[in-house]
Amino acid sequence: MPWLALTLELEAAAIDSLGDALLETGALSVFSDALDSDICRLNALIAIGADPGALLARAAAIAEIAPVPPFRVEPVADDDWVRRSQAQFSPVSIGERLWVGPNWEAAPPGGATVVRIDPGLAFGTGSHPTTRLMLGFVERHMRSGESVLDYGCGSGILAIAAAKLGASRVDAVDSDPEAVRSTAANANANRVAVRACAPEDLPPARYDLVVSNILAQPLIVLAPLLAARTADGGRLALSGILESQAAEVVRAYSSLLHCQVSAIEDGWALVEGMRA
Repeated sequence: MPWLALTLELEAAAIDSLGDALLETGALSVFSDALDSDICRLNALIAIGADPGALLARAAAIAEIAPVPPFRVEPVADDDWVRRSQAQFSPVSIGERLWVGPNWEAAPPGGATVVRIDPGLAFGTGSHPTTRLMLGFVERHMRSGESVLDYGCGSGILAIAAAKLGASRVDAVDSDPEAVRSTAANANANRVAVRACAPEDLPPARYDLVVSNILAQPLIVLAPLLAARTADGGRLALSGILESQAAEVVRAYSSLLHCQVSAIEDGWALVEGMRA
């Protein structure tokens, strides 16, 4: 199926915020590459019938970028998009127990648990700081036999990592049908059991670990739901949160769970909570 590739050049400091805003406003996938120390190229995959200018204008407003940067648009096939984006996906080691990489990279020697994620239309390969923060949380806290909910699963990388590290039950939900399909396919490729579904199809249950890597405002709105899904003694991890937004997210959850900012990476925050 053909898509549209929206491409623009921007100061490196603004790339992450605009990329996340593009995903929030309808882009199916984004990736960036550095042109020099100050300027990066941002590429966004959007549906063939979308209005690129309107989508970028909304994203720029969310990211507080003005004026709207100049851009160009061209049609692109799925396989061309994957080839374009492969260069940014390098393997990453998370703690002592986890290694994440694409299929064309050889896993390192040793006993690390291997998660294979290739670039596709859903967000989450381990390359973004928010994903690394969340993978670190899973690597530190996942214990064999625990149950896990990945809310806003994207590629399914967090759900798959939890399953590989011994979770007894893993549910993954996303409002984007493409993400649900991507998670199911990636789980199958990694030979783990992950139940991927839309939010309305999630069965009633509480979980030992609840993880959600989306954006700050949706996380604030979801506070009652995600807290209610966290079992007694369970842990919650949230990211997709700029450092400047972290205090507001903590306030939204602090009346429901013991909650704090536990890590910062490249201007992005990890918020952790625990139900006593």
